[in-house]
Amino acid sequence: MSRLFFAVLVAVTIASGSLAQSISPTIYAQSFRHRATRVTEEAFEANLTPEDATYRERIKDSQGADCYELTITPEGPEGDNKITAWNVTLKDLHHTSYGNILVAEQRASEDAGNNLWRLNPNQFGPVPIRAKRIVRVDGFYVTIQVKALHFTPLDSPYLDSMTADFAFTNRDPRSSGEPPASR
Repeated sequence: MSRLFFAVLVAVTIASGSLAQSISPTIYAQSFRHRATRVTEEAFEANLTPEDATYRERIKDSQGADCYELTITPEGPEGDNKITAWNVTLKDLHHTSYGNILVAEQRASEDAGNNLWRLNPNQFGPVPIRAKRIVRVDGFYVTIQVKALHFTPLDSPYLDSMTADFAFTNRDPRSSGEPPASR
């Protein structure tokens, strides 16, 4: 009987461990910006490769005017064209002195909530690559989630592709089941 119990315990432990690895955590942070600006809700996917390594998207306010610019840029060893991560920047087009408003604090820190803008697959980084990242900025929310990534060669730190989903909504995505409409 004790062998059967031990075998069941081992099976449950292995199953729960693999389930925990497959579930992506959700990490929430608030930007240092706390204005009342709302956005036109939208969702889109960014497909990044070394050949198409930079992505730009204008984000409109609730009145339909360009208000923000989302930019995704590659990061890698200096003087090299290899990519080890991608960085996401959201800038206010009317208040450019703020820089990236996806950060919780305007000074660098290793806190996960202050690094949701870094899409870095390093397993020792502050944010797991597959984490669902939610940042409240002004009166809206930005959700970022890496859906796929690939390394070449497979055991190297160099990315040859990454796909990330982005959503901009005026409702807290932690409490609503409806994502904004994709385009």
